[in-house]
Amino acid sequence: MAEQLLIAEGSREAQYQALLPQVLALIESESDIVAAMANCSAAIQQTFNWLWTGFYLVKGEQLVLGPFQGPIACTRIPKGRGVCGSAWAQARTLIVPDVDAFPGHIACSSAARSEIVLPVCDAAGTVVAVLDIDASELAQFSELDQRYLAPVCAALGRLFNPPANA
Repeated sequence: MAEQLLIAEGSREAQYQALLPQVLALIESESDIVAAMANCSAAIQQTFNWLWTGFYLVKGEQLVLGPFQGPIACTRIPKGRGVCGSAWAQARTLIVPDVDAFPGHIACSSAARSEIVLPVCDAAGTVVAVLDIDASELAQFSELDQRYLAPVCAALGRLFNPPANA
């Protein structure tokens, strides 16, 4: 089934207010995590046109590249390394205004200048993936982005623990 994304004009907050219910509807109508992540990354990327938007999935002691939109990316990231690995290890959102100033930053793309990474947690609170967004300009992310992206990550996390009767 083809989906139509309605992109709002105006402030970033107005764009998020239009995007959030659409992305949550996409997630709620899908039971496959890869399909849901693919549509989420596409919708976020289409709305904001950042450099890179995508997911890394926890597999053992590393993050493995999942669905994304943007240039070719790092395939595997060890726990605790770079912004993504650090967000996973700390189980918290990291907003990095200048990736070159982040200790141990992994430069998957030399064009990336700022980044936000949010954990995706299952029902037990275990980080099972991260949402990673890179911008080609400095200081592109704030608590506003975190506030609107966190519900997306929470909804995706529920797909890792579907109800027993589903």
